[in-house]
Amino acid sequence: MSIYHAHDVLHFTKITLLVLQLKRSLDFYEHVLGLRRLFQDKNVAHLGVNDCDTLIELIEDPLAKPLGITQGLYHYALLLPSRRSLASVIKRLIDHRYPVSGASDHGVSEAIYLDDPDGHGIELYVDKPKSDWPESNGQLDMYTKALDLNPIMSELKEDASEMMDEKTILGHLHFHVHNLKLAESFYAHVLGFKVMLNYQNSALFIADQGYHHHLGLNIWQGDAPLNQPRQIGLKAYVLHVPKEHYLHVLKRLNEAHIALMDDDGITYVIDPLQQKLIFHFET
Repeated sequence: MSIYHAHDVLHFTKITLLVLQLKRSLDFYEHVLGLRRLFQDKNVAHLGVNDCDTLIELIEDPLAKPLGITQGLYHYALLLPSRRSLASVIKRLIDHRYPVSGASDHGVSEAIYLDDPDGHGIELYVDKPKSDWPESNGQLDMYTKALDLNPIMSELKEDASEMMDEKTILGHLHFHVHNLKLAESFYAHVLGFKVMLNYQNSALFIADQGYHHHLGLNIWQGDAPLNQPRQIGLKAYVLHVPKEHYLHVLKRLNEAHIALMDDDGITYVIDPLQQKLIFHFET
């Protein structure tokens, strides 16, 4: 477990994606990425890296609109525990001839990027030691450089597992938004994250407990429309809220006049992108 995703840290734990064809998605998530299928019925499947914890919920809608250019999910990021585990996934991508869209060294992490069959952006990454994170004037200073894959792939074992490492977690989310100031007001000030980096006034990276980011927010899609309810995309996500944050989050939601809703014991709000933000309050 990453110290930045422990029980006493605000962090995201699960996402729900709308997909067009469940079978096509499962073929990718199981056989290419190496996730485990934990549950499935007619149009829903749960995926994870162990036998009990869901990381990704897939909901099928054969009549859903294609993803298109919208506000909402830019990518979700799976944090792997080591270069060796990342190398295993890269090998599977190569073996399946599955395309990637990028490979970057961000100073704080090493990452590869790809899209699932419906176009949902995915980042697969490993963190560097915090002592190596770049700083400028005492502030975090992430960058994007070409990733050297050689030291990563040199970690690969001949008997590499076909399954994703069981220590893999949901490392962060990254959203397209229309206005950074308004997005900061909700995602940072109301939820309780701190701004770690303002990147060229076009993206914010926010986090709890000094992580490089639990959430990225960017305005790179301009005034694109919101993702629609029956459009491929992110529909819900879960935020783990530590005990010590509980009353403070409730107070800030109330002060912002944001309605807290309950549906069969699931507590949530609708975020500014019209996505369901589900709270997992630590008990």
